[in-house]
This record gives sequence, C-alpha cells and structure tokens, in this order.
Amino acid sequence: MDKSTEAGPQGYWLGSVVPKRHARRAVTRNLLRRQIRTVMGEQLPRLAPGLWLVRLRVPYPTSAYPSAASHALRRAVRLELGGLFERAAQRLSSRAS
Repeated sequence: MDKSTEAGPQGYWLGSVVPKRHARRAVTRNLLRRQIRTVMGEQLPRLAPGLWLVRLRVPYPTSAYPSAASHALRRAVRLELGGLFERAAQRLSSRAS
C-alpha cells in the first residue's frame, strides 16, 4: 500500500463550482470565483488544512445586480461566503471537541 496517500493532502486545496444557471455572464462567474478565493484566504486560520469545495447554490440574477463589478454584488457574495465558512469553522471546532 502506498503510504503517501494515507496522510491526505498537505495544505489547503480549493475548488469552486459556479453554475452558469446561477450567474449567466462569464464576468460575473469570474468575480464570484475571485471572491471565493479571497474569502477562503481570509478564513484560513480558522479552517483545517485539506480539500475544500465551495459550490454556490444561490443565483445572482442580472436584474438584481446589473453590473458584475457592482459593490452590491460583491457585498452579497462576501456575506454568503462568510456565512458558509463560519458554519464550516464551527462544525470543525465541534468535531474537535
């Protein structure tokens, strides 16, 4: 048996899934991916090393956010991601206890 796979990944690995049905324009999907990476970087001290996958489940319609560069869109995404990573950190701390 190969012992290199038993320990798991070293460090942090991040995957993100931003479905086209949730953000129709490529520029919006790219902004969402950048926000995911930024928030993940801010939350690293609270998260355990390993593989992390973020899948957005809330649509961001162009009617509510007409510009992909809007501050309202960035705030909404950061708020959602902050909540997701907060829940993940709480679950990890409760498992460790």
